[in-house]
Amino acid sequence: MPTPATHIWSLGDKIVHADRPEWGTGHVVSASPTSHEGQPCQSLKIRFERAGVKTLSTGVARLRSAEEPAIEVPEADADPLLGQDQRQIQDIMVRLPEATTDPFSTPAARLRATLALYRFSKDAASLIDWAAAQSGLADPLTRFSRHDLELYFDRFAKHRIDHLARVVREAADLARDELVAIAAEAPEAAKEALRRLNRAR
Repeated sequence: MPTPATHIWSLGDKIVHADRPEWGTGHVVSASPTSHEGQPCQSLKIRFERAGVKTLSTGVARLRSAEEPAIEVPEADADPLLGQDQRQIQDIMVRLPEATTDPFSTPAARLRATLALYRFSKDAASLIDWAAAQSGLADPLTRFSRHDLELYFDRFAKHRIDHLARVVREAADLARDELVAIAAEAPEAAKEALRRLNRAR
């Protein structure tokens, strides 16, 4: 669900994109009124720590204040993994986000969230973005080697495809038009994963 239209962002506000936590904290550099599907919203230019300047519509993007306690953003030099043993760190690095598994969410929402995970790959920049999203570290290479991250990512990717197969089965009752629309929005790697699942049936 996008940011509520009643929330008005201002110059300098600190923002986190709920669907792109790997971008880090963003600062609003410009805000102007606009509309999306007939509803008033804002067009924001936001400078993110790890993604540069992005132009986003509050009618589409799920944005949250970085200063809300519910979504605390770790300080750049803090280590959110401090005090965790090796098993706990592995669990953190390979787990799927809550949006993909929430039993109170609709099958369509879980499918969308799962397909969105295919934006991550083992390519250098994508691997670091994935590790930042999983660990909460601004720079995962301060704690992990590239080899460590690749091993964790392989386990995550296995978990991701197994979960995708399960979510696709759960979404089998959705209208064909809705399934087609969800698949059309998905990253190319997700579309390929769906094609492989189809061939395996």
